Amino acid sequence: MGEVGREDGDQAFHYEPLERFGEGLTTSRPWNLKALAGVERLNGRAAMLGFAAALIGEELTGKGVLGQLALMLRWLLG
Repeated sequence: MGEVGREDGDQAFHYEPLERFGEGLTTSRPWNLKALAGVERLNGRAAMLGFAAALIGEELTGKGVLGQLALMLRWLLG
């Protein structure tokens, strides 16, 4: 089951072995830790920008996040 060859047989595709649910979280895998660190850094920065935008919107409108969402829906729906 591990290999599937093409018709001419010169190249084979190797599937990743199936893993149990949650196994990837508990085993040591060769992840690209530099890439993951970069993704997490970007994710954190986007979250900080979103939080700052919510604070600025609250200062401008006088309403909390849910109030701002309600205002946006009223504006979008006409």
